[in-house]
Amino acid sequence: MGKLFGTDGVRGIVNQTMTPELAMRVAQAACTWLGGGKVLVGRDVRYGGDALAAAVMAGLSSCGCEPYYAGLVPTPALQYSVPRLGYDMGIMVTASHNPPQYNGVKVVGANGVEVPKEEEKVIEEIFFSERFKRVPYSEVPEHKTEPRVLDTYVEGVLAEIEIDLVKKNGFRVVVDGANSVGSLATPKVLRKMGVKVLCVNCNLDPSFPGREPEPTPETLRGTAEMARSVGADLLVAHDADADRAIIGDERGTVHWGDRSGSLLTAYVSEKYPHLPKRTFTGVSSSHIVVEGFLRPKGIEVVWTPVGSVIIAHELIKKGGISGFEENGGYMHPVHHPVRDGAMKAALFVEMMAKYGKKASELFDELPKAYSVKGKVPRPPTADMEKVYEIIKSKFESCEFVTVDGLKVVCGDFWFLVRPSGTEPVVRIMVEARDPKKAEELFGELKRLLEGFFSTF
Repeated sequence: MGKLFGTDGVRGIVNQTMTPELAMRVAQAACTWLGGGKVLVGRDVRYGGDALAAAVMAGLSSCGCEPYYAGLVPTPALQYSVPRLGYDMGIMVTASHNPPQYNGVKVVGANGVEVPKEEEKVIEEIFFSERFKRVPYSEVPEHKTEPRVLDTYVEGVLAEIEIDLVKKNGFRVVVDGANSVGSLATPKVLRKMGVKVLCVNCNLDPSFPGREPEPTPETLRGTAEMARSVGADLLVAHDADADRAIIGDERGTVHWGDRSGSLLTAYVSEKYPHLPKRTFTGVSSSHIVVEGFLRPKGIEVVWTPVGSVIIAHELIKKGGISGFEENGGYMHPVHHPVRDGAMKAALFVEMMAKYGKKASELFDELPKAYSVKGKVPRPPTADMEKVYEIIKSKFESCEFVTVDGLKVVCGDFWFLVRPSGTEPVVRIMVEARDPKKAEELFGELKRLLEGFFSTF
């Protein structure tokens, strides 16, 4: 049997590896797995979104599911609305942070969380065997519209925030909407909290003209400098479907998600003292920052393979106060146990108000560490196990973690070499207490991988 789902959903290049035919068959398999019911369908602004959403709804109808179309909405808005508006499943048409030529679909269960990996395998088996349970012609449902999703989501986020506390501060926040659906929700949430919002890259455009749809310190340099120059208290930047939020402070420094996630985890442990003092994060997050900041506060850190789906289901299964990723994903289970960009933005602003501190002052409380991240194109025939053996031979005295790729942990540095689950690349993440060490180590690893891959 082949492989259909990646790290988070099914993705490919529009009209090449991600076609309407493929999207329809995924929907047919998902509906067959579900056995019928009401399904909420939404999309972000990406190329091909209308065609793929239409194909998804056609596939659902052919197998007896009732499709309801929400239109352009953030992924967490669709996820939050599935259980609260009485849906049995959701399908989101998105490729999240990938370049503009990509699109895809995410399958969301009745609880509003992407279906777990074991259920993905069942859907894959139906897909590849084409065991679609099509209904008779007289039972094929027509699709309907669902206009309540965005308002339901915004109200749900605001329900968890002390709005009067925030309003007293007169915060100014720059929101970078990545030219996509984050522009529809986060500015509205923050304005209802009394925040003055300057919205950048908030015109909807599938070419993502403002910047790449993946928010990183590199892609956000221009936005961060603009935020600093206008005297903003905070920068919030989304990916294309707005389930991630990367935070920048008033100095113009953009921080990776494991740093903001650590701060928020400590904050919500005080805000909700009845919740288990436990957080979940992927192996790509910083050992130096996460362990160094949260362990002394009595918060257990559970390390998982990379992937928000895995983290979300571990959070549901074992209970905790949060889940987060270095890429900007943050899960607030009191609201909904999925990564959620607008919820993260609202919580961070509330945290600043509660503590009476600037964003930079909060980040300065974290252990000092310097990170360098990048990626190298990976030939499809490259032997990653051979790469790992070469790396291990060069770092024999270090600790190896192989739950997802290869993570090497030494006293004053760590790094992760891991194939992407959504792109034909290998990601390199390096962190050290010395910035020069981090740069040198990243360069060494990049040269090693490029040299090895050149033989394929």
